[in-house]
Amino acid sequence: MSNTLYRVGTANQYDNTLRNLSQRQSSLASLQENLTSGKRVVRASDDPVAAAQAERSLTRISRIQTEQRALDLRRDTMAQAEASLGEAVGVAQEMRQLMVSAGNAANSVADRRTIANQIQGLRDQFYSITSRKDTNGQPLFSALGSDLSPLLGPQSTAPDYAFKGLPGQVAPSETNISLSLDGDAAFTFQYQRDGVYHANVSNPASPTDPKTLNGRKLNTTPVEVADLSKITGDSYQVKFTVVPASGATPATATYQVHKITDPTTNPVTTTPFSAAGIPVPSYSPDKPLSFEVSGDTVLPGLKFTVNSTPAVAVDGTITYSPADGDTITLTPSTSVVSVLDTAVKEITASADSNQAAQAIGQAIANLDKGLDRIHTLRGYAGEMLNRADRITGDQSQRSIQLEAARSRAEDIDMVQGISDFQGQQTGYEAALKSYSMVQKLSLFNFIA
Repeated sequence: MSNTLYRVGTANQYDNTLRNLSQRQSSLASLQENLTSGKRVVRASDDPVAAAQAERSLTRISRIQTEQRALDLRRDTMAQAEASLGEAVGVAQEMRQLMVSAGNAANSVADRRTIANQIQGLRDQFYSITSRKDTNGQPLFSALGSDLSPLLGPQSTAPDYAFKGLPGQVAPSETNISLSLDGDAAFTFQYQRDGVYHANVSNPASPTDPKTLNGRKLNTTPVEVADLSKITGDSYQVKFTVVPASGATPATATYQVHKITDPTTNPVTTTPFSAAGIPVPSYSPDKPLSFEVSGDTVLPGLKFTVNSTPAVAVDGTITYSPADGDTITLTPSTSVVSVLDTAVKEITASADSNQAAQAIGQAIANLDKGLDRIHTLRGYAGEMLNRADRITGDQSQRSIQLEAARSRAEDIDMVQGISDFQGQQTGYEAALKSYSMVQKLSLFNFIA
């Protein structure tokens, strides 16, 4: 057993006690700061690793918020584009109904002109939709980039309507969707993609009115696609040559298909595919006739059916149908608006129900093809909106996960924090009381 005696100076004892009290006070203040801020890591020096983890989580959360703001803007634009396409479909269907009503044989020329004026008004509304802009003044249907009015027309040179921009659709990303839609895919036709043709019947050599065909009925079915890969995009003329019956010799009819080489400057310049012509099967001037014009050497990739009925006068005179000089002109349609313009023009100019039926039949068939294009793009817009919803859901889940990671790294456990604070507070109070009692103990106080 050691008998060594230690002397503890009063001043040293006071210094140690004050240092301990200061440390306890500092710890208590630190715990109080943690409780009031709700964080275990208030400064990076508190826990460098946890602080780094929390900072990474906050950075990723900030990036998600930025991406979500950009997505919300594109969602609004896409919703406006989808609604515009829906409006275009509604307008087109209303025009289609008017076309059907114009085909009623009971309509007079004035009635058809009135209906054509109604179609013209709806056509103007439809055309304005193709150039509609978003809230930032950018075209909704600009594809990969275009003028402020993507569909330009009517132009004096072919094509009458053209997409002024770069066709195509911007691909969506993992965190965003397309900013605009491909107006070229919705409103224009490409001959090897759509094969949309218009057939017009006339007789340029008719001594009276070439539109009426002298009371005869000659019309065609809508032009159909036989093989898209073989369509050349050229314009064609089907010209009939009819030799009337003479004595015991029956009437004969042939037709030739000509490719119009330059319809703008010289529409009569043609290149015949078959100089000898192709006989019309079972031709009889006093009976209805129906036959198909098709074949790769005749109409590459296209086909249509000719229907004709002769005109019989009161005295029994029969006017052949098709007659000599009857011509069917096939021209490619470049856009939905081109189809509407042609329909308005031909319905207005129709002198009889036969001409009106020819114009309306072609217009309705080609308008339906245009509606198919619009429906397809509208479906794509709807999928983009669904994709935006899925992206928002995924980003929300990621934000929740990142927020949980940040919380684990820097947030305080409130139950544990309060317990630690109360324990530290109790210790600090005990230290203060013991200090106040001990500092009164000295030899002088005892003697006194």
